[in-house]
Amino acid sequence: MTRDHTEPRTWFITGASRGLGRAFTEAALAAGDRVVGVARDVTPLADLVAGSAGRLVTFPLDVADRQAVVAGVRRAHAEFGRLDVVVNNAGGVVLGMVEEITEAQARAHLDTNFFGALWVNQAVVPLLRDQGSGHVVQVSSMGSAGGFAATGLYSAGKAALDALAEALTMEVERFGIKVTILQPGGYQTDLFTRGLTMTEENPAYAPLRAWLNGLWAESEDSDPHLAAAVLLRLVDLPEPPKRLVLGGSAYDMVARMAQARTDELAKWEELSRQAG
Repeated sequence: MTRDHTEPRTWFITGASRGLGRAFTEAALAAGDRVVGVARDVTPLADLVAGSAGRLVTFPLDVADRQAVVAGVRRAHAEFGRLDVVVNNAGGVVLGMVEEITEAQARAHLDTNFFGALWVNQAVVPLLRDQGSGHVVQVSSMGSAGGFAATGLYSAGKAALDALAEALTMEVERFGIKVTILQPGGYQTDLFTRGLTMTEENPAYAPLRAWLNGLWAESEDSDPHLAAAVLLRLVDLPEPPKRLVLGGSAYDMVARMAQARTDELAKWEELSRQAG
């Protein structure tokens, strides 16, 4: 698809060091754009910085720290004088049953996965509003479409992000700002290794865990560069989607979940209407 702009865009990508974030960074640079990439540890981006001819700027940032986010977004904006695409990508996974999740795990997880994105949105919107343009890309998950055993907190945080992004879309569209929710399926990243927090296992769930392990063993993750190529196409669209599922298997599963929810709604319509 041919771009309708001549100047390179400036991207601000959180969680840029690894996985989807790195793939997004590589794709933006390959397209001739400029990137400010942040993460708690940006050393894995050193090779890209060295070969970027000044088009990639990186610095450490913990999105769970609101004051640091505000300062970091200002610094990012100052690097190239504007921000065109903001990719809210930083996050991790808590894997465990709802009963097993500790308060500390829950708060630490949501501080990054939910509040981190909120702080970034609050920091970038005034800048994009002043420009009269910009595109916020919220990386969510296919898991936000519904809860699933052992990923309950992760899905809950992503579902909250979806609702937040939908509200943001309505609030900022009159300022020329676009918002897209990305719902990726499984990709070949270290999200379930370096980005993983495990709960202490309750033996009562051993049979369920055995079933889940067999189910997940059959799944096949995709190359994150495929997702990055789609993102490049998406940000070129004059009217981008407000929500996009990434991956064929993810699309099929989200569609099935949506249909099951619609069917359940219709099944109990009569009872619902008795309430008023």
